[in-house]
Amino acid sequence: MQSQPTSSTPAQESRIRVIALGDELLAGVGDARALGWLGRAVASEQGTSSRIDVFSAALPEETSAELAERWSADVERRFSRDGQADGSIEHRVVLGMGRADVAAGVSLARSRLNLAKVLDGLERLRIPAFVVGPAPSRDPGLSAGIQDLSGAFEDVCSRRRIPYVDTVGGLTGHEQWEGDLARSAGDHPGQTGYGLMAWLVLHGGFGAWLGTSA
Repeated sequence: MQSQPTSSTPAQESRIRVIALGDELLAGVGDARALGWLGRAVASEQGTSSRIDVFSAALPEETSAELAERWSADVERRFSRDGQADGSIEHRVVLGMGRADVAAGVSLARSRLNLAKVLDGLERLRIPAFVVGPAPSRDPGLSAGIQDLSGAFEDVCSRRRIPYVDTVGGLTGHEQWEGDLARSAGDHPGQTGYGLMAWLVLHGGFGAWLGTSA
């Protein structure tokens, strides 16, 4: 008698779900390839053994106060409780901090408290966070304020042992970055600038944080 083939259900593939919150640079405004820094960084870590899904929620010119008010609802909408329960989805949150606090006159102390509120909330939910700081402006005066803001954000993350990428420190005075901004119709980069941001993110431990590379 010919044996009948046995059927088996393949093991469900575990996926990484990145929930990303930030401003217009998170959305890749001005990028002809529509990838931005996040799309480029994720594409670099995507592979057959590591499947990454990205669910972004970007708001133009968002202050840290506005982020602190909306983060919980936006994360909740993109969170899979079934995936968490059966182990098929690992959740991560990326925060692309903007520079709007400087123009809005938000104090550094208040900016720190706003970011701390978000990070402490994510800690209570046991969701790992990765924070990318604000990028420099084409306006040198504004960039000076952004550097102070980035330092405040970095200190908040350091106290919580959360990875932080200082993009303003890495890009201020960078010839390619400044050339890209000069060619832009707005105060945002193009393909070259977003590529530089992605490089900083990748070299800031993004892959290790995701668990996709050393």
